[in-house]
Amino acid sequence: MLRIEGLSCGYGAATVLHELSMQVERGEVVALIGPNGAGKTTTLQCIAGHVPAKRGKTTFADEDLTARAPQERVRMGIAISPEGRKLFGDMTVRENLIVGGYSRPSGATAANLRRVLDLFPRLEERFGSLGRTLSGGEQQMVAIGRALMAEPRLLLIDELSLGLMPKNVDICYQALRKLRGAGIAILLVEQNLTKALEFSDRVYVMDTGRLVWSGTSGEARSRHDLADLILGHASEITA
Repeated sequence: MLRIEGLSCGYGAATVLHELSMQVERGEVVALIGPNGAGKTTTLQCIAGHVPAKRGKTTFADEDLTARAPQERVRMGIAISPEGRKLFGDMTVRENLIVGGYSRPSGATAANLRRVLDLFPRLEERFGSLGRTLSGGEQQMVAIGRALMAEPRLLLIDELSLGLMPKNVDICYQALRKLRGAGIAILLVEQNLTKALEFSDRVYVMDTGRLVWSGTSGEARSRHDLADLILGHASEITA
C-alpha cells in the first residue's frame, strides 16, 4: 500500500528526516513510536504532502507520490488526523466533518456522515455544537471522522491519545478496530506505548529523524531497551 525508500525531508534548509525507509501493507496497522522530537509528526506530514521531500521516493498503491500535492494524495486515498486535532472552532461538528469530504462526490456525503456517526455515536448528540465547545475526546473523534469522510485507504493518525481521558482513548481505539476490520490501513503515531503495541501489527521506532528499530509488535514487547529509549524506563513494555 505505502512504500517509502530513502526519504529525507524537512523545513526550509533544515533536514528533519534522514534516509527513512518503511512500508505499510493493505489492511495493516503500523505504529510509529519514539521520543519527542524524533520526527514522527514530520513523517506523517511528509506522507500527506504538507512537508516537501528533499530526497527519496514514496509510492502509494504503486503510484509515485513524490510530486503530488496534498489534495491529490487525499483523492488517491490518504487522509490524516493531525496532532492537536486542528478543528475549525467556529464551525459545527457537522461542518467540520463535511470539510473532510470535499474531495468526494456530494452524493457520498450523507452515507459517509452516517458511517462516522455510527462509529462515534457521541458526535450525533453534538452534531450542531461548535468545535471549540467540545471536550478533547470529542474533538479527537471529529478529527478522525473528518479524515474518514475522504474515504481513505490509508489513515494517518498523529498522537491519538494525547491529553485524553482513558475512556475516550478506548472509544477511539474501538472505532479503529472496526476500520481495521474493513481493510483500511493505519499508520499510527502514539505516545501510549501499551496501546500502540496492543493495537498494531508492526512497529517502527524513530530517534533524531532516523529509524533505529523495526519489528512486530510482539517482538517490541520483549525489547525493554525500546522503552528505555522512548520513556526512560523499561516498565511499559512487558515480555
